[in-house]
Amino acid sequence: MADPAQFQEAPPQHHVHIQKGRDEMRIKETLNLGKTKFPMRGNLPVREKEWEKGWEDNHLYEQIQKKNEGKPTFILHDGPPFANGEIHMGHALNKISKDIIVRFNAMNGKRAPYVPGWDTHGLPIEQQLTKQGVDRKTMDLAAYRELCAKFATSQIDLQRDGFKRLGVLGDWDHPYVTLHPAYEAEEIRVFGKMFEKGLIYKGKKPVFWSPSSESTLAEAEVEYHDVKSPSIFVAFPVVDGKGLLDKDTSFIIWTTTPWTMPANEAIAANPRFDYVQVDADGKKYVVAAGRLDYVKETLGWKTVSVLKTFKGTDLEYMTAKHPFYDRTSLLILGNHVTLDEGTGLVHTAPGHGTDDFNVGMKYHLPILSPVDAQGRYTKEAPGFEGMFYDDANKVITDKMKANGTLLKLSFFTHSYPHDWRTKKPVIFRATTQWFASIDPIRQQILDEIDKITYLPDWGKTRLYNMIKDRGDWVISRQRAWGVPLPIFYAENGDPIITPETIKHVADLFGKYGSNVWFKREAKDLLPEGFTHPSSPNGKFTKEKDIMDVWFDSGSSSQAVLNQRPELSYPADLYLEGSDQYRGWFNASIIIAVAVTGHAPYRQLVSQGFVMDDKGHKMSKSAGNGISPTDVANKMGADIIRLWVASVDASADVPVSMGILQQTAESYRKIRNTMRFMLANTTDFDPKKNTLPFGELGTVDQYLMLRLNEVVRASLDAYKAYDFAKVFKTINAFLTNELSAFYLDFAKDVVYIEAADAPQRRAMQTVMYAALSALTRLLTPILPYTMEEVWTFLKEDTDYAALADMPVVQQYPDSTETLAQWDEFMHFRNEVLKSLEEARNAKTIGKSFEAAVTVYPNAHLAKLLGDLNTNVRQLLIVSKLTVESPEAQRPADADSYEDAAIVVTHAPGDVCPRCRMTREDIGVDPDYPELCGRCAKIVAAAFPETKKTGLEA
Repeated sequence: MADPAQFQEAPPQHHVHIQKGRDEMRIKETLNLGKTKFPMRGNLPVREKEWEKGWEDNHLYEQIQKKNEGKPTFILHDGPPFANGEIHMGHALNKISKDIIVRFNAMNGKRAPYVPGWDTHGLPIEQQLTKQGVDRKTMDLAAYRELCAKFATSQIDLQRDGFKRLGVLGDWDHPYVTLHPAYEAEEIRVFGKMFEKGLIYKGKKPVFWSPSSESTLAEAEVEYHDVKSPSIFVAFPVVDGKGLLDKDTSFIIWTTTPWTMPANEAIAANPRFDYVQVDADGKKYVVAAGRLDYVKETLGWKTVSVLKTFKGTDLEYMTAKHPFYDRTSLLILGNHVTLDEGTGLVHTAPGHGTDDFNVGMKYHLPILSPVDAQGRYTKEAPGFEGMFYDDANKVITDKMKANGTLLKLSFFTHSYPHDWRTKKPVIFRATTQWFASIDPIRQQILDEIDKITYLPDWGKTRLYNMIKDRGDWVISRQRAWGVPLPIFYAENGDPIITPETIKHVADLFGKYGSNVWFKREAKDLLPEGFTHPSSPNGKFTKEKDIMDVWFDSGSSSQAVLNQRPELSYPADLYLEGSDQYRGWFNASIIIAVAVTGHAPYRQLVSQGFVMDDKGHKMSKSAGNGISPTDVANKMGADIIRLWVASVDASADVPVSMGILQQTAESYRKIRNTMRFMLANTTDFDPKKNTLPFGELGTVDQYLMLRLNEVVRASLDAYKAYDFAKVFKTINAFLTNELSAFYLDFAKDVVYIEAADAPQRRAMQTVMYAALSALTRLLTPILPYTMEEVWTFLKEDTDYAALADMPVVQQYPDSTETLAQWDEFMHFRNEVLKSLEEARNAKTIGKSFEAAVTVYPNAHLAKLLGDLNTNVRQLLIVSKLTVESPEAQRPADADSYEDAAIVVTHAPGDVCPRCRMTREDIGVDPDYPELCGRCAKIVAAAFPETKKTGLEA
């Protein structure tokens, strides 16, 4: 296979000259050696910045929008990255993928505006200010929030520069930002609409609570890590056994959270299970019959006898003594109790667990949660007040060990929920919060999920199950930096949320931003003259909590798609990381269905995470992160973009500097192959010199058919968001059909034949068609490089991005032709193998020194005849002899399935012009050093040199 990097090299310098009067013409001057100013080296770090500035100065994004006015729309709605820190490779994968999709659709007949967005509220920004020495608890709240906004804005500017450096086109001057007043106002209106539909309520129930963040967390903000936890078996002595159990009997529970024991209110049994009272080494206990063997082995009982067997229903309303408080625990029934682990009797603290809360409500149990916002016990946990919950585990187990209720203590490692920002454990804690109810709209959401297209397919199941199993959404947060809940309270504590108050607050936020909530008193935030029967004295207070940041970003379908005139609802596509099934995908569809009745997206595409080459997740703390900005400034953004297009992003994808170096090699191959075609079409005018398909040679037609297949496959792959297939399809065509085959023998035509020779113009027709089509196809992936290529083409638009994608041509049925050429390529590989063996044996050097004799079978003989082409030229040998199928095959021939091949050194001498070994050197006396073919070409192209003689 020829190296494209060598395509521009001229043949060795010749010492033979053609007399031209008193001047001499070098043979090199009679050749059509390709020339181009398109550089072999891309110098991407420098040139890309020049292109980026040119795009901005010439308003390329706006030009694209103007060109596509009135066309069908394609709306990719940007999931807003969080405005905190420089961009990373995960950002690069996400934003470049979106840019490829948007650019493709804009070139493929669609109006495809791209409005980038940013998520700006939330704890991470508060944490950054804390690191800078800002103490929010000692500051005026409004002033503190202004610092948060200033920091977020600086991070937007930082990230915007990073995204633009990656070649991402969009309306960067008018992004959507969740801290913008107009956005916040729409979010308030969304909240109001959900309240009007009865979907917003205030209640006390256990929620994920992060002591490290001092706030509630949504399920989407919780991640799981392995921790070492205590495992305890505790005895609860019977107080009232309802005549079935004696007081010398104890119920045994198992738990991994000793710190919740102060909040115990009950013991839950399953009504369907059998339970047994046993005598174990002289003491009486109750456990589920199905767990007896496990408990016996775990607690090390020696002698066990079953005294009684009864149903779980028989236990209802019995009471037991709390292990260390002077109160009783009620025996209750719940279907959440299983036989998978423990004893079949479940310690129940309604203030610290969802199942516990639900069953506790049924039995009207107190919702006790004696832990404050920082995770410390309150006075409701006597003996532990002020102690951090995790530190209490040992104190509590020691207390029960001392009074004999602790039957066993051990430790085990298991998966436990953590705050995804602080990476510290969370707890279930019952607090009074504002919730968005899911049950009334759950089926409607599930019905909408059925209508969406997913890539990968498993995304549907994942999203469906998350919504199906999701509890009510806790939307209040006890933080400072966010959109405040637009709720007022009357003098008696009743919450006030009315269409009038919602409209007024939204209008205020739209004019002044949400900080007005913290700058004004409640009465100054209410409509003028507002009254309420629960506030006879006209006094009001306002809610201090802010909204969950997922409510912020989840409102974007209403605050952006339904507000920006260039956009439309629903979006055609949301594309984000696979973690967003529990995050933005999830919040967005809940809010959209609640407000409009419909999903906010027609298609969902999820991507995996970026890993290092050892399979570890990239992070700054792990020291394995790669900065895309650094890579762009050292290697070029197009290298990162080509990496994005070359990987299967539906799963986790590895990246390293080594992988990027390999990508750079692929890039160079593409660049140099296109450079060769540019150089050899310099004198080609596509409007004047293009030959119709029917006038092309058969090999040229074959290349045009293959190019058509590449166009078809690439367009289909783009539409399926399969960038890897686009890259592989184009790269294989460039490498195999073009570089290793067509362009390899092209030098014997485009260099040697006369400039206007039909065969040369035919090859130029193919090269230019390939250049034009491939440049368009590659522009979404390699915009910087393809725009540079575009400047060397003779096209009607100033930018490749303003051109249309190539169309699939309607050629005559090509099935048989392509099949024939596939067979020929198989035969060619056999010849190349024999040439290589001859080269190793020193029989020949270059392939033009070879004479090849082929002894084909009947099928191959017919094929070579039917192709109607110069097979010798295609094989790049000086002599080719095709014997009849009946000819005797020499014993020393290379034997293949369809032929025997003999390679010898070609007879004759080397023609200094075409470099072939020929036996007709000097047949034309006017050009004694040239072969007959070259003599005819030179005589016709340069008639003034005829009969002037040659001088060595």
